[in-house]
Amino acid sequence: MALEKKHKEEIVETIKVCLRRKFLNYKPETENMPFHYRLLGKDRMALFSFLQSLNTTFGISIYEPVAMELAKINFKEVHTQFILGGIITRDAQNAIQQIMNNLSVGGDVNKIEETEIIRSVAQSGAENKLKSVKVDLFLISNADEVFMFDLKTVKPNKGDFISYKRNMLEWLAVYFFQHPEAKVNTLISIPYNPYEPKPYARWTMKGMLDLNREVMVAQEFWDFLSGEGTYNDLLDCFEKAGIELRPEIDTYFAKYNK
Repeated sequence: MALEKKHKEEIVETIKVCLRRKFLNYKPETENMPFHYRLLGKDRMALFSFLQSLNTTFGISIYEPVAMELAKINFKEVHTQFILGGIITRDAQNAIQQIMNNLSVGGDVNKIEETEIIRSVAQSGAENKLKSVKVDLFLISNADEVFMFDLKTVKPNKGDFISYKRNMLEWLAVYFFQHPEAKVNTLISIPYNPYEPKPYARWTMKGMLDLNREVMVAQEFWDFLSGEGTYNDLLDCFEKAGIELRPEIDTYFAKYNK
């Protein structure tokens, strides 16, 4: 089901607001680059610097607000940067370490089994305090099923996936400490596939993540939030927002040539 017109308009406005906010807070690099300036112009160099800055914060400044708006269509509870809690038990930490050790030596990845292992010890043993644990996107469905997403860059390396895996297991432990019977899913989402039209193929995920239960890439993620067709509609929304903002963008960067 494609997005309704009103939802498309809301998404376009969300994108525009996010980008305008980025312009207001953006401070370009101050280093002198005389050869680059003369070859390409200060406006193009300022745009290049802006794009680099935007890429590093795209998840928080663009993807999260857009994902939140989309998820409101189908989920009864939607949060970004959700504070999950700060208590994890010693037994849960030990179980997580055992899981990680098993995976590091080539053990099978089974998210269902891992989840139940952590559930069984989430309220057992001494309680340890963590720094406040945050989730990028926290959803509760109408059937009370919980989905926690870690929004990531499109080309993580092997070390990143190891860290992501541990984080997701800790999310389970922290949440089960408070809600031991909850049905919970923890996943990483990758907003687009840089290898398209080929399938997303990061060999570094293999052996660490349950690819059917812990990863959503591109269309799979966006369509999950708001239904089939969302991804293609979202691309149209970004295009429309870009067209509408183009005069503002041109004016903003033209000042660097003065």
